[in-house]
Amino acid sequence: MNVHTEPHQSNHQSKLNWLRAGVLGANDGIVSTAGIIVGVAGATNSLRVILAAGIAGIIAGSISMAAGEYVSVSSSRDTEKALLDQETYELKNYPKEELEELASIYEHKGLSRNTALQVAKELTAHDAMAAHFDAELKIDPNNLTSPWHAAFASAISFFVGALIPLAVMILSSESMRVMDTFVAVIVALIIAGVISAKVGGANILKAIIRVVTGGVLAMAVTYAIGRLFGVTGL
Repeated sequence: MNVHTEPHQSNHQSKLNWLRAGVLGANDGIVSTAGIIVGVAGATNSLRVILAAGIAGIIAGSISMAAGEYVSVSSSRDTEKALLDQETYELKNYPKEELEELASIYEHKGLSRNTALQVAKELTAHDAMAAHFDAELKIDPNNLTSPWHAAFASAISFFVGALIPLAVMILSSESMRVMDTFVAVIVALIIAGVISAKVGGANILKAIIRVVTGGVLAMAVTYAIGRLFGVTGL
């Protein structure tokens, strides 16, 4: 009986997590930037002002996403390292208790007491730390997420997503800027919703409705506010 996790499973899960984070980052970039430039477009027809607001929003958003992801992943990584250090200490000072704990884990998974104990002994003899890190902590010490990688990935995905509404706003005619941006954002969010649903194994229609509703609501509210505080002469 094979009680080990397949070697590629953790790497596969890590890739899925990266893809999910990338899709979410792009979604944030699309919605937040669209909200900004549509709101500004509701206040003024000046392409220069809209462009300035859009670029400022992209830069600020990318930096904010990177900083937030770095802090979040760093905290998670520190917690994982602390757990690994604690487990290493316990294995060194309480080997018998740790062996019993490992056997109990496999016993709770359905193995008989004798089989679970035999498995625990064999895994401990082969690599005690790896056995406990996997079975007890579910942590791969060789596959901890890098805070810098997470920060860069988050910033880049936000930046790429944010370029969609800004590019459409710039390239559209003055009379169609807002409408074209609405349509482009809806299409982009539908694609993001499909991808996120497939990655997470969720219902595609629900994912699409969720992201599109949020995006449309954000643009509608900011556009209304822009119209309310509309200015001229810029």
